[in-house]
Amino acid sequence: MESGPAIFTGTVFALFGTALLGWTTARVRHREPVAPGAPRAMSVTVASVAALTALALGAWCFTRL
Repeated sequence: MESGPAIFTGTVFALFGTALLGWTTARVRHREPVAPGAPRAMSVTVASVAALTALALGAWCFTRL
């Protein structure tokens, strides 16, 4: 009964992390700003760390099944 919320939460974190990492990569490849008005290196770093954190949380949720 408790695995349902863990599966849902893990899936949400994994999808968000994957989408954010893909979007950040696409923006960097096209040499477009990741966050308008912010320094490029800082915005890429913050977005990448947030994406990897979401992926790690998703993986952690899947280990709780």
